[in-house]
Amino acid sequence: MGIVTRSSTSRKPSEIMKLIVTTFVGVVFGFFIGVSFPTLSITKLNLPSSLLPSLDLSYIEDKYTARTWSFMKSNNSASSRNHLSNDTSKIWVPSNPRGAERLPPRIIEAESDYYLRRLWGKPSEDLIKKPKYLVTFTVGYDLRKNIDACVKKFSEEFTILLFHYDGRTTEWEEFEWSKRAIHVSARKQTKWWYAKRFLHPDIVAPYDYIFIWDEDLGVEHFNAEEYLKLVKKHGLEISQPGLEPNKGLTWQMTKRRGDREVHKVTEEKPGWCTDPHLPPCAAFVEIMAPVFSRDAWRCVWHMIQNDLVHGWGLDFALRKCVEPAHEKIGVVDSQWIVHQSVPSLGNQGESHTGKAPWQGVRERCRKEWTMFQSRLTKAENAYYNAIGIDPSNSTAH
Repeated sequence: MGIVTRSSTSRKPSEIMKLIVTTFVGVVFGFFIGVSFPTLSITKLNLPSSLLPSLDLSYIEDKYTARTWSFMKSNNSASSRNHLSNDTSKIWVPSNPRGAERLPPRIIEAESDYYLRRLWGKPSEDLIKKPKYLVTFTVGYDLRKNIDACVKKFSEEFTILLFHYDGRTTEWEEFEWSKRAIHVSARKQTKWWYAKRFLHPDIVAPYDYIFIWDEDLGVEHFNAEEYLKLVKKHGLEISQPGLEPNKGLTWQMTKRRGDREVHKVTEEKPGWCTDPHLPPCAAFVEIMAPVFSRDAWRCVWHMIQNDLVHGWGLDFALRKCVEPAHEKIGVVDSQWIVHQSVPSLGNQGESHTGKAPWQGVRERCRKEWTMFQSRLTKAENAYYNAIGIDPSNSTAH
């Protein structure tokens, strides 16, 4: 008995040590398996249930799923940071203006204005008043007194913009209003050259109406505020003041009628109008003193050609930009002007082949009219042909 007891006692420590070592090795092995395969689900091992301890397997799956999700989020976040740091196209908004697709929409300023700003203080406090209308004159210094009289007919509701074709700008500071005006100078250019380059629709968008006037207009019988009241009352998108009948008159349509506020149709010489709703009997104003609504100007600006700077022929095509043109284009009779017909810009030309400067300018005006008509007709015909319509049967001409 004593021998048996002694033998049993001597083996016990050795067996305990083996059990400890085996357990330790098993734990270490299991730890490395877990680290190496973090997404491994115990239920996918298909082990007999008798070999699994009594555990909540759903907890184990959820635990590993959570660990996996956390791991993936961490990796994706790091990957995103690396991607964003190396990829400048992380923002791409096709609906943004062309060229600005990489910008977030809320930073986009697609339009601008002519409002003058201070060099100090808060930007939000710069403007005491925002003018609602824009008036432009293409000017030379010699007619400064006439322009001074014109500008005084426009209230503080108007931004004044002068286009200087003679390069003289600083001399205009003799007029107090000139210090608040916008001055743009380019020698020997016409108002339509300026308009195409400095009156982009997105620049003049804050203004309800845009006046694009010559410098040789008498305005004794004109008031800008009253004029716009009538424009709005009669629904005119493109208009001009009536012209004094006895001076500088070319077309019957622009002749002032003394018995009404506004007229939209007239009678011309026999054969001049193929349709009573077409120019020059209707849907027509001249290019010396036109006034455009914001929407109408957006269309007209796109129609102005870069190289045809005198604008001849444009007045016959203005009807393309409003519908119905014979109702939305008209002449305001009760606010009228005088066309003084001063050939100031004509004198900016150069003598050529023995001709006076103004003669060369006039020849180019006529040539541009023909070129514009030809371009417009070809463009319209190409459009109708492309959609399968015979241009000769179109009513849009």
